[in-house]
Amino acid sequence: MGKTARGINLNRDKLLLKGISVKIRKAKNALRQIGYNAANVSAKEFYDYMTGEIFSKDKTTLLDVLGNEFLMVHELVEMSELKRMWRTIDKKVIIDSPKTVIYEAHFKAIELELEYAMFKKDYFWAKIRLKQHKESVLEDDPNLPEILKPRSKEIFNRFSNLVKKHNKRSM
Repeated sequence: MGKTARGINLNRDKLLLKGISVKIRKAKNALRQIGYNAANVSAKEFYDYMTGEIFSKDKTTLLDVLGNEFLMVHELVEMSELKRMWRTIDKKVIIDSPKTVIYEAHFKAIELELEYAMFKKDYFWAKIRLKQHKESVLEDDPNLPEILKPRSKEIFNRFSNLVKKHNKRSM
């Protein structure tokens, strides 16, 4: 058993960070397939971001993300975009940043997540995420800055139309 400091098992934590590193590498490769170059995000940054403070009702856990290639793509893009906006990725980046910055990163992430789902021909996943985007962002997000509502609608409409076109072709 590894030594503990403040109740933390160091061997377990090393394994977790190693596992996160592997998942980050896979997500970076996935993003390259659709022409996006993700920033360098360490496993510690990823862990801190996923377990940090938030202002939304989002209940997605670190394990949810690590277990889903599309959510991994999404979160890696969010962190990459925040880094490109000179944000430090830590446990407080979401609450310490302007909401417009957080939503811009989120919208880029949902666009690329949906683009990747279309690339993989996983239209079922795209439908699920579009439904979630509609219900949790378009219809019920008190934190969404007014100035970004048109962008949110545009993303929903663009990808909904792509999914509908696919459904017509597959009938």
